[in-house]
Amino acid sequence: MIASRHTSAALLLALAALALRCWDFGNPVIHVDEQYYLLVGDRMLHGALPYVDIWDRKPIGLFLIFAGIRLLPGDGILAYQLVATAFAAATAWCVWRGARMIGAAPLGALAAGGAYLIWVSLLGGRGGQSPVFYNLLMTAAILLVLRLPRLADRRAVGAVMASGAAVCLLAGLAIQIKYTPVFEGAFFGLAHIWYLRRARASLALTGSAALLWMAIGAAPSLVVTGFYQGLGGRAVDAFWFANVTSIFLRPGYPIEQLLMRLLGIFAQLLPLIVAGIYGWSARSRGPQSRETWLASLWTASAVTGFAAIGTFFDHYALPLVAPFAMLAAPTLGRGWRIAGRALAIGLAILLVRGAIRPNDAPGARAVARLVALNSRGACPYVFIGDTITYRLADSCLPTAYAFPNLLAYTTEQGATGIDEAAEVRRILSHRPPVILSSTRRLAIWNPASVAELRPVLARDYRVVFSTPRENYRTLVYLRRDLPLRH
Repeated sequence: MIASRHTSAALLLALAALALRCWDFGNPVIHVDEQYYLLVGDRMLHGALPYVDIWDRKPIGLFLIFAGIRLLPGDGILAYQLVATAFAAATAWCVWRGARMIGAAPLGALAAGGAYLIWVSLLGGRGGQSPVFYNLLMTAAILLVLRLPRLADRRAVGAVMASGAAVCLLAGLAIQIKYTPVFEGAFFGLAHIWYLRRARASLALTGSAALLWMAIGAAPSLVVTGFYQGLGGRAVDAFWFANVTSIFLRPGYPIEQLLMRLLGIFAQLLPLIVAGIYGWSARSRGPQSRETWLASLWTASAVTGFAAIGTFFDHYALPLVAPFAMLAAPTLGRGWRIAGRALAIGLAILLVRGAIRPNDAPGARAVARLVALNSRGACPYVFIGDTITYRLADSCLPTAYAFPNLLAYTTEQGATGIDEAAEVRRILSHRPPVILSSTRRLAIWNPASVAELRPVLARDYRVVFSTPRENYRTLVYLRRDLPLRH
């Protein structure tokens, strides 16, 4: 009977994930970030070393996921979206299971799983953003944490120790997808220490277990660090700079932008936050009060990780969706009307956004085809535009700093470890056959980089193709001495 309920919930949530996400299947330009992750993963299979041959700040685990996805058939676009859908559905099932563990009714737990899928899509997780992958590890970990009160009641010291090892490994793996889960991992470890003592473990055993758990949690990061250390020289320096030093060198965004982003995130999450507060108040005293408190502290640790980044883009709030949805489950379970209205709010916003969002996929693929035809074996240059162009055109990269923001935005100026304008100048000196730019107007253009590009485009290049992209246009420039190939 229990297995049947688990299977039914998993099936329903998998179908919901497919229904919500299938509209984007095959779209190569869902989000700029995942385009680049796929590009990095693809190039790793061709021998590129992250941070040396292709640069970013994300931990290598994220790129390994996308490299693995590139082993699947196709150009990688549909493959990563299907894999991300499977991760989202599995995470929704964990939310459902956790909601049941804090005492939510079956309806509320199922609604919480559905809410996870809806709000992840609302906050920029329609495709393969990094939290879509590591949220599964965090929600799997919280299921083990929620078992701790009963294990402690039974004085199951061995079971608590095994649980701590598993949870810390999950957190350690998540940290190699993105570093912010370190806050959730710290909470998971502290919860296990607390309940190990409640299970009547000695101080010596508790201390030894804590050290073991910390070692297990650190192991994935230590393995990666050791790998780059073994390479030595330029590789280890590049690894350390990208993963540590550069993070603290990034200039901040204007405070008014940060406040507006934060307000937008809060507004989108408000239904789950309100339902979560009511759910917490209903369950913080009673049979599942200890589990509810643990879920609440998990939420607080996730919020801490979100706040630590400080830039407050929508997709940075993706790790908040699962804990808020889980806490909201008791409220959502009070009746079909409450659950239906809550989910309807999210669905309505999602549908309206989908209806007004332009379909940029055909234009992006047309750009890639044109770039492939006209690159003539040389490296095109995406100064600003979609990095998936390199992947779809199967072209070489003109720079290790292929993510356009790194060279084109003031928000990266001084944080890449190089002179960004000088790198643009070096790329242009090789006379790329094709350059991608756009009509986009931003206050954060790197003026020195733009100053390098503009006279070269005016003198040596001509626009041969233009296509809509959001509220601007992508421009394809071809070198003047080259005939256009259609």
